[in-house]
Amino acid sequence: MDFFKDIIKEIGDDYTKLASDVDDTERFVDTGSYIFNALVSGSIYGGISGDKITAIAGETSTGKTFFSLAVVKNFLEKHPDGGVMYFDTESAIKKNMLETRGIDLERFGHVQVVTIEQFRNRALKIVDKYLSLPEDDRKPMMFVLDSLGMLSTEKEIKDVLEDKQTRDMTKSQLVKGAFRMLTLKLGQANVPLIVTNHTYDVIGAYVPTKEMGGGSGLKYAASTIIYLSKAKEKDGTEIVGNIIKAKAVKSRLSRENRVAAIRLYYDERGLDRYYGLLELGESTGVIKKVGNRYEIDGKKVYAKEVYSNPEKYFTDDLMSRLDEAAQKEFTYGGGE
Repeated sequence: MDFFKDIIKEIGDDYTKLASDVDDTERFVDTGSYIFNALVSGSIYGGISGDKITAIAGETSTGKTFFSLAVVKNFLEKHPDGGVMYFDTESAIKKNMLETRGIDLERFGHVQVVTIEQFRNRALKIVDKYLSLPEDDRKPMMFVLDSLGMLSTEKEIKDVLEDKQTRDMTKSQLVKGAFRMLTLKLGQANVPLIVTNHTYDVIGAYVPTKEMGGGSGLKYAASTIIYLSKAKEKDGTEIVGNIIKAKAVKSRLSRENRVAAIRLYYDERGLDRYYGLLELGESTGVIKKVGNRYEIDGKKVYAKEVYSNPEKYFTDDLMSRLDEAAQKEFTYGGGE
């Protein structure tokens, strides 16, 4: 097969190689929530893809922005030399909001974009600059687009200024084109992208159905699509966060249509790392529930006590068994 190797060598770039030389190591971004990690990757120690697109979709006020910022905070904490480029289409990001959530402002790039063309061009420019650096000089980086549904197009803006009452039929094609170009570049650079998007009710569906806006471009490009819905959580009379129901609508690494409950705080705590593990343990037989309490290490304790002092109860042995349970619960071939 020397002839084949010679062809590969003749092409002469870093991204053309024999399959035997391809690095197929799965890279993950820990989200800060063990149960959400399991939902999207099949392991409580996994997370969202480290070099692909993850879509976080939901109706208005379901916590998509806060959820994304919680993942950003955890990413920056895990990578003290890393940075985030946040493409903001809603003018929703304020310095105070970031400070309240404990996000390092010096490693958070805020990029305001109005049109799909602006997002595409600026994102590609940043990735190309990143790829031009020597590999050892590339620090961990993450992209966030919040949100796709609010992006306009240059044609749409021009039509409005000229008072034309016509719908821009090019928008879905521009979205497809942008993600087509970005998907490969992000994979080459090992840069993950979170895209938030709105959902809407499908009119005329036989059963109640949610659908993402923006056409099919993001659906095809994303390796993972999560739909969020929520219920507010109160501390006394004060609303302190959300209990979010996350559903894996599309996933490359885990079973689709699995659901997990996640706790999201509005302050610097962000995503509750341990919330949901008791429920996972109970449903898979790892942890026994007796009445309103859970039996852990021979002791019967209430969920509130466990989640208030998680490191005391979630020992290394228990976490190992919960990870095995997560693989069976959330991955194909893990066991029905």
